[in-house]
Amino acid sequence: MINTVARYILGLHGWVALAVVFAVPLLEASAFVGFVFPGEIAVLLGGVLAFHHRVSLPAVLAAAISGAVIGDSIGYAVGRRYGRRLLEGTLGRFVRRKHFDRAERYLAERGGKAVFFGRFTAALRALVPGLAGMARMPYRTFAVYNIAGGAVWATGMVLIGYVAGVSWQRAAHLASRVGLVLLALFALGFALTLFRRAMHRQSGRLHAIGDRLAATPPAAWVRRRFAAQLAWLRRRLDPGARDGLAVTVTLVFAGLCAWTFGGLTHDVLAHEDISRLDPRVHAFVVAHRTGWLNLIMSNATWLGSSVVLVPLLLAATAVMVRGRRLRDALYLWAAYLGAVVLYTLAKELVGRPRPPAADLMTRAGGLAFPSGHSTQAIAAWGMLAVVLLAGRSRRTRVLLLSAAAVVVLLIGASRVYLGAHWLTDVLGGYALGGAWLALILALYLRRDTDLSALRRGPHADTCPDARDKSRGARISASTT
Repeated sequence: MINTVARYILGLHGWVALAVVFAVPLLEASAFVGFVFPGEIAVLLGGVLAFHHRVSLPAVLAAAISGAVIGDSIGYAVGRRYGRRLLEGTLGRFVRRKHFDRAERYLAERGGKAVFFGRFTAALRALVPGLAGMARMPYRTFAVYNIAGGAVWATGMVLIGYVAGVSWQRAAHLASRVGLVLLALFALGFALTLFRRAMHRQSGRLHAIGDRLAATPPAAWVRRRFAAQLAWLRRRLDPGARDGLAVTVTLVFAGLCAWTFGGLTHDVLAHEDISRLDPRVHAFVVAHRTGWLNLIMSNATWLGSSVVLVPLLLAATAVMVRGRRLRDALYLWAAYLGAVVLYTLAKELVGRPRPPAADLMTRAGGLAFPSGHSTQAIAAWGMLAVVLLAGRSRRTRVLLLSAAAVVVLLIGASRVYLGAHWLTDVLGGYALGGAWLALILALYLRRDTDLSALRRGPHADTCPDARDKSRGARISASTT
């Protein structure tokens, strides 16, 4: 059915094609069409039609974004008005009430993230708006994340279709796989949240059960036979230990980034898979350059240059030394200088040439893969954000990390836009820099200070005597 509908859409042109690109994402959440025909297919095919010049690209973007945003708003209104009635009626016979209650609590606590990230997978796209309405999420909050998610999703799908052209089926398959991965990650996060809460509620009972199981002969034999291995694993998963859960997760992330970099390097050397998109992405960017965007990208690219990063890191070092945070400054420079060494070696080993010089809008020389700006940007800006987190509120920490992520993404986009690098050069730089940043961060987390120092601040432990006196005064007062 999907292939039949796709062939029909590809045969359209003009305002009829735009109406379909608008209507399918509109009906995806408002009428649950997404369970039958994913809206991403219609939006992606709109990009293909723009590639064949049957419709204009800006018109397709406007139709897809407005359809996605308006459709989810209708789904929110339906859920808010009729959701409880459906829950108490037909749906109540198939889904337990407590499952809906848990979903509502999750949306009430982290609803904005669910609305934004749910946009990128078909199943959640059809469900989350209605659930957000049922959970009585404030519409202002829903609207902000809905508009942001709809704009990013629709723009990405249209551009993928435009770049893929006649190879749209492979692009659609890749997009669906990415959506499934995001759905799995979303479900895993939700399951872990529920599991953590259940463990907290039943901690006493679970400890008793664990003690009884540990006293059984097989468990006692395992503890005696693999005592060192079990102790090592327990330390790796302990959230409060220096070498505990935080370091373990960081090292796993480093491994994933290294694996991604290896896969990208293979594709570049063998001219396979994702590297085949590089010429199309480059041609698309060159064909759609505009004056105002040229100015933005020409200035943004300097944020990843050593001309800006070195003075910035020197200024940060001066502030840290003055605040007696010399170790933080050392980690900061280790992240930056290590990234420089790594991408220099990788460039020489791969030996990939840059895009045509005729399309270049900035100064660039040497080899292309991986992008040096992208590699050192994610390492330097990422580590700078981490060392600035100490003693900050949760909201400030989120803003710092978000700002660093936006800067890094803007730098990578500028390198492709200005014709200095291929797309895979930037992705390879992100993977290589991310792996190195994660390794440095793992060392940073396992330093001698407690992990909670990131929340308390850098000087929270400098006055133990004062804390002891305060504790003694409280004890004395309570005794009196």
